[in-house]
Amino acid sequence: MARAKKVAEEVTTPEIVDAKPTKKAKAKMTESVATAKVSPATIKSFDVILRPLITEKSMAKLEKQNKVTVEVLSTANKTEVKLAFEAVYKVKVKSVNIVNVRAKFTRRGRYPGTISGFKKAVVTLVSGQALDLFKE
Repeated sequence: MARAKKVAEEVTTPEIVDAKPTKKAKAKMTESVATAKVSPATIKSFDVILRPLITEKSMAKLEKQNKVTVEVLSTANKTEVKLAFEAVYKVKVKSVNIVNVRAKFTRRGRYPGTISGFKKAVVTLVSGQALDLFKE
């Protein structure tokens, strides 16, 4: 019974909290901020587009159909990709198609592994617009 009274007193008594966080608390806060997921509202336009995908097929589409293929952030949607592309490259975008490329199983000799999946966007530019991916 004495134990129950002691626990009840601990719960009801207010604790005095120091206004300044300690060094350990600051370190924990910075770790939690660094590992936290980024919400779509805080994503900047240059963060959405990761890199261009350069293959024979994508280069043919760029030349003939005025379509650019890029790897994008896994949380990005068509609207974010369109706005990011227009802001970064200063071109008008006609449409955006998005594909989730699935991870693939592979092996090197007897060692199995996987090739990571990613999100790919095929951006169609307005006719008359051009984008040079290989500036020298």
